[in-house]
Amino acid sequence: MIWAPLPDMSAWRMALFSILAFLPAIPNLWAIWHCFRREFPTPAEKMTWLGVAVFVPVLGGLAYLVFGRKRGKKPL
Repeated sequence: MIWAPLPDMSAWRMALFSILAFLPAIPNLWAIWHCFRREFPTPAEKMTWLGVAVFVPVLGGLAYLVFGRKRGKKPL
């Protein structure tokens, strides 16, 4: 057997575990969505921020939120 069996958990513990496992992905998913909907000074900068958000888990999304979010402008 490749996968170890999950411990016997109640439904609310399984739901809590699922939510806590998904929480770190939220900044990255938001950063990717936000980056696609904004115009940056250069296409290279946009691709760099997308790459950071995709390939650096958790920290990439947080870095975009802190440093890159205000560099993108709303399209007219």
